[in-house]
Amino acid sequence: MCPLSVVRAGTTVVVKRLTASPEVNQRLREMGFGEEQRVKVITLQSNLLCQVCNSRLGLSQKLAANILVEPVRPTRLAA
Repeated sequence: MCPLSVVRAGTTVVVKRLTASPEVNQRLREMGFGEEQRVKVITLQSNLLCQVCNSRLGLSQKLAANILVEPVRPTRLAA
């Protein structure tokens, strides 16, 4: 697992754990950053732009550091 703030642009990840305060974690879940949610990182500049739940959302680097993620593993199609 790694923080969302260090994921490269263009990468799709799955949220595994939120490490902020309970109030902030609840707000992140309300925004769509709940556990097992897929998130695509669009840009990494002063803020992080992500696509989550068919919406684009911006997060500060500090807030994104509280979202622990894992890369999405590619799935194989049956022959």
